[in-house]
Amino acid sequence: MAVVFGVPRSRFVVVGGGIAGVTCAEKLALDFPSEDILLVTASPVIKAVTNFKQVSKTLEEFDVEEQPSSLLEQRYPNIKVIHSAVKQLKSDEHKIFTEDGREYMYEKLCLCAGAKPKLIFEGNPYVLGIRDTDSAQAFQKNLARAERIVVVGNGGIALELVYEIEGCEVIWAIKDKAIGNTFFDAGAAEFLIPKLTAEKQETPIECKRTKYTMEGSEKKERAASDKLGSALGPDWHEGLQLKGTKEFSHKVHIEILCEVKKIHSQQEYIQLQQTSLAFPKEGKNVEPDEVLWPVYVELTNGKIYGCNFIVSATGVVPNVKPFLDSNNFAVGEDGGLKVDKHMHTSLPDIYAAGDICTAAWEPSPVWHQMRLWTQARQMGWYAAKCMAADASGESIDQDFCFELFAHVTKFFNYKVVVLGKFNAQGLGLDHELMLRCTKGQEYVKVVMQNGRMMGAVLIGETDLEETFENLILNQMDLSAYAFCPLLAYSHACWFQEGISGGKKFKFDFW
Repeated sequence: MAVVFGVPRSRFVVVGGGIAGVTCAEKLALDFPSEDILLVTASPVIKAVTNFKQVSKTLEEFDVEEQPSSLLEQRYPNIKVIHSAVKQLKSDEHKIFTEDGREYMYEKLCLCAGAKPKLIFEGNPYVLGIRDTDSAQAFQKNLARAERIVVVGNGGIALELVYEIEGCEVIWAIKDKAIGNTFFDAGAAEFLIPKLTAEKQETPIECKRTKYTMEGSEKKERAASDKLGSALGPDWHEGLQLKGTKEFSHKVHIEILCEVKKIHSQQEYIQLQQTSLAFPKEGKNVEPDEVLWPVYVELTNGKIYGCNFIVSATGVVPNVKPFLDSNNFAVGEDGGLKVDKHMHTSLPDIYAAGDICTAAWEPSPVWHQMRLWTQARQMGWYAAKCMAADASGESIDQDFCFELFAHVTKFFNYKVVVLGKFNAQGLGLDHELMLRCTKGQEYVKVVMQNGRMMGAVLIGETDLEETFENLILNQMDLSAYAFCPLLAYSHACWFQEGISGGKKFKFDFW
C-alpha cells in the first residue's frame, strides 16, 4: 500500500463488512491480485457468502456465514481489513477518516454501509430492533424471560419472528389488511395463517453456519462504540432459542390496520386509569387484563396491550449519516444514496451498493429494488465490476441480474419464490391475477398484463420457478390461451372469474 504524505493510499477502498461490502472486496481482490484492497468495517466479524448456487438465470441461493475478518484475509491476502467505523468522508480530497483517528486516501471508493432499524420510538429501553447478530442475541435473552411481547411491522423479519417464537404470547400489530404485505397478497396470507395456530411439527433444521462470538476487549469495544453490525443473513434465527417462559407452541393474535400510537411505562399506564386487554381467546369476548406489565402499547385502533417488551420490525433506513456532511450526494426519497446503472453515486469515484443505495436508473419493466440479501450480493459484485471497468478505461453493460426481480426464501417453513412484479407493483388496475391453491401444500399466483406474464408468487414445492422465469423474461404472448396451462393439473379446471378491487381474477381451490 502506498503512503502519500504519511497517509495510506489505496486504489480501491470498500466501506462495510456486510454481504455487499465483502462481496465487492472479494471481486476486486480477484480482479486486481497485485493491488491492496482496503475493507473498512466497524465490526470485528464480517458476513461471507458461502455455498452459492445459481438456481436459474436470475434465481440464486446461498448461505451467509459470520466469520472473523482474519479468515477473509487468509483467503485473499491482498484484502486488508480496517476495524473501525468511518467518522467522516472528504470526497474532494478522496479521503475517509475513521473513528480510531486514522485517515486513508482512495482512488475508487465503494460505500456498502448497509442500513439501520427504523425504530418506532428511539431511546425507549423496552423497544428492541433486530438488525445484526448482537441485537438478535439481545432479543433471545429478553424473550427467555417474557410471557408476552408485541411485534410491530409486517416485513420479512416480523414474518419469521412470529412463526419461530414459542412459549410466549405475541400481539402482532400491522398497518395492512393482511400479513406479509411486503411479499404477499391477501390470498397468500390466508394460505399461511393456519401455520400460526398449528403446533410446529417440523424438526428444526440444524444450523450449518459456524458461529463466532466476540469475547473480552472486542465485545467491550463494540458495546462502547455502539456501532451497527452487518445485516442479518437469510436464516438469522437458526441456532437461536426463541422461546418464552410458557409451555405452548404458537400463540399469536393479529391486530390489523393499526399502528402504535403511544408507549406507556407501567407508572404512566396506572395514571391513565384505562383498561388494557388480555390475550384474545378464539370465540370469546376480549376481557380486561388483570396482569400488571412492565410496558403498555396503545394502538391507533384504541386498544391497549401490556407486554414485557416491544419488537420494532418496521423496516430499515439507509446508513448514510457518516457520509453526508460536506458532501453533495444526491439522495433518494427513501434516504439512500442515488446510484446510476453502473453503481456510481453523484460524486466522482464514489460508488454505492446494497442497502445504503437507491437505484436511480430506469429499471427493467420486471425489476425493482428491495433491500434483501440477494440484491446486496448482486449489487456488491456488480459495483466491483464497474469499479474495475472504470479503472481500466473499459465500458460494460449492466448485469443480467437486473433484468428480472427474483428472490427465494422461506417463510413458515414453506419455500417462497417471488418473481418480477409479484404484487403487481406499478401495474395499476390493468392486470389479471391467476391463482392455484392446494391447502397446506402450495399457493401459486401469476400476474398477467396484456396476455403476458409480469410476475409470480410460488409458495411450496411447485417446481415452476424456472418455467415462469423464462415466460416473464421472454414476454411470450399467452393471450391465445383461455388460461395458463402451466397452472392447471390434468384434472383441474379454472373457475370463479370476477372482479375484486378493480382486479380480474381466476381462482381454483381444492
